Amino acid sequence: MPIYEYKCLKCQEYFELLVMSQDEELELRCPKCNSEEFERVISTTNYAIGSGSGAGQKASVKTRECSTGSCTTYDIPGLSR
Repeated sequence: MPIYEYKCLKCQEYFELLVMSQDEELELRCPKCNSEEFERVISTTNYAIGSGSGAGQKASVKTRECSTGSCTTYDIPGLSR
């Protein structure tokens, strides 16, 4: 059962709805202003990598000079190398 995210073109409100079929999507209205003018937007995702040992920690990015110019290192909590 997909949950889609929409943006109302009239009041700019973002909202999520569970849509069972395409026919149901045609009947949708903005819950704030009741407009039928909206667009489906790409939702952001949230995921975890590893065993959860990094829960609550943020990833960090470090850039430094190296022999090939600049190098970037990504440190992702919960991901072991």
